[in-house]
Formats: sequence, C-alpha cells, structure tokens
Amino acid sequence: MSSSHPFTVVRLVCLALVLCLCGCSQHLQIMGSTSIAEIEGRMLYLRVYRDGDMAAIDSARITHGRFAFNGVSPDTTAMVCLFLGEESVMPFVVDGSPLTITLGERDRKVEGSVLNDTLFAFIRRKSAIDMQVAELPRRESRMILDGHDYDDIQRVLNAEAAQLAQQNDAVVMRFIKDNMDNVLGPGVFMIVTSGMPYPMLNPQIEELVTLAPPSFLQDAYVAEFLRMARENQEKMME
Repeated sequence: MSSSHPFTVVRLVCLALVLCLCGCSQHLQIMGSTSIAEIEGRMLYLRVYRDGDMAAIDSARITHGRFAFNGVSPDTTAMVCLFLGEESVMPFVVDGSPLTITLGERDRKVEGSVLNDTLFAFIRRKSAIDMQVAELPRRESRMILDGHDYDDIQRVLNAEAAQLAQQNDAVVMRFIKDNMDNVLGPGVFMIVTSGMPYPMLNPQIEELVTLAPPSFLQDAYVAEFLRMARENQEKMME
C-alpha cells in the first residue's frame, strides 16, 4: 500500500483547522419584541465603537413586532448600542449570553446577563433624575400661573436644579468607578463624554484618570478621548 503524500496530509490538516475555527465563531443570540406600532418594518442596527466611529455589526428588521440578531458576535465582551435607523435607542452588553430585548414606549430593557442587569439598574436610576430635571420647566410654568413671585420661583428651582446635577454626577461617577475593570465603565464614560461639545478635561475626568486601571485607560474610546482632550488643553494654554 502506498503512503499518503506529505503535502496532502498538511493540506488536510490545515483544512480541518480552518473548518474548526469557522465553526467556533460565536453568533449573537438576541431576540427582541416591541409594542411600538409606529416602528413596524423599520431597521434596527447594532453598533460598536471602532476606529473612531460607531460601526454596525448586525441589523434586523422589525416584523410583526419582533426582531432578532444572529450575526457574528464580537470576539470579546463588548458594549454595543442599539440604533433605530440613525437614532440611538440604548446601550447594552453582548458577552455570548442569550439576550432578550424589550422596546416599549417607556420601558426599554435587555435581560439575560449580570452585566446588563447592572447597566439597566444604573440607567433606571439616572433616568429618574433626568425625569426630575425635565419636570422643572413645567413646575416653573405652574408656579407662575399660581401667582408665585418670579424671583422666589427662580431661587427654589435653581437650587433644585443644582442639587439634581450633583446627584447625577455622583451616580455617574460612582458607576464608572465601580465598573472600571469591565466594559461598563468605559462604555458609560463614552456615553457621558460624547455629549460634550469637544473632548476636554474637567475635575471629574481627571479624578477618574488617577483611579483608573490600565485596562480602562487602554480602552480604544477612552484612550482617544484623553489624547484629544490633552491636545485641546495644550492649545488653550498657548
């Protein structure tokens, strides 16, 4: 009996390895539903921060109030953002766990992993503060209609606004500090700082930098933000 050609054996081994690697690729296991009739038929996108932009990694169309993402999952646990068209809906974490998304008029959540439980507990707490801030202009209008002195109204509401701002900063800072060693810390840092007019350093950010482990500082978004913030600071000092 003749033996197999050595190069044939090598090719077979390589092919087996390739098939094994392809078979090991993890796919997203995300099922979702929505009760919002107005978005029926619309496209949803999952985006991650990559090369300075939010890149789409999967998409799904809403059909009969349901949708599913089953594309290739990121290689590591990652914070992603759900977009409805070009509108950001909410962030959540993909880590290989099967997830369930619920989109309602007021209730938006992702269930299926400890990290998402932690994230959405934070979102609920911050949203409660945001709702109180949003209520201040309506309270001002009611107080004016009720005949209260305008200066008194401003004094009371400005004091409440300042207190709510302090509560918001405390909640955000505490959350980032507590989650610097996982994707939640850098992810929430990105969400908060993306609302700035341009990257800048402030006392809160400088405090985070002094406390942060290398993994936080080496996050792609955090590293780029800090680089640009320091450049902007140097330009302003010239």
